[in-house]
Amino acid sequence: MIVAIDGPAGSGKSTIAGLVANRFGMAKLDTGAMYRAVALAALERGVALDDADGLAGLAHEVEITFAPDEAGALHIRLDGRDVSREIRTPRVDAAVSLVAAVPGVREGLVVQQRRFAETCDVVAEGRDIGTVVFPEAEVKVFLTADPAERARRRVLQRHGGIMPADESAFDAEVAETLAGIQERDRIDSSRDVAPLAAAPDAVRIDSSATTVEGVLDKIAALVDAYRKEAR
Repeated sequence: MIVAIDGPAGSGKSTIAGLVANRFGMAKLDTGAMYRAVALAALERGVALDDADGLAGLAHEVEITFAPDEAGALHIRLDGRDVSREIRTPRVDAAVSLVAAVPGVREGLVVQQRRFAETCDVVAEGRDIGTVVFPEAEVKVFLTADPAERARRRVLQRHGGIMPADESAFDAEVAETLAGIQERDRIDSSRDVAPLAAAPDAVRIDSSATTVEGVLDKIAALVDAYRKEAR
């Protein structure tokens, strides 16, 4: 079974996907983190963000894996190195949409993503999961939230979920992140290859004023309904 959760940056996809996976004993696939890992590799190795061939080669060359820590939190590794925090920095935020728009990068990573889902039930989250990667997914959700709320969540995520003591610095970081999110939304929604879009049969959920538990319950109900119908 495949549960596809799409939506823009900061909508809570990764958190919700992990909770759904835990509730139903499925594997979680964070496709957005895979594109971020390629973007980080490009920045670190000096591959220009307008070098389509270089970026595509990088996507086929690097090894991207997921592994849980002792607490059960899923970490992403780039060539064996834990880059879970590094891929959430502003410089990667600014680069990832450009990297993800390269057809060769998407081709390389989609192959890995589909292979991941061949042997187990999967909760996959990203921007084109229900439209391109797994159009046959049994449950499809498009999760969104107000841009300002998404920016606040992203900054809190960078700080480990703890509100910094310096509120002015926090507000400035949120403002910077909001600008980046709005630009990324524009690029992701307008790119020629696999743009950010809700699948026609996806259930739309706005998480702006809904608790994590509330969103989880809505998606869990969709999974339960499908399983009941499929019996």
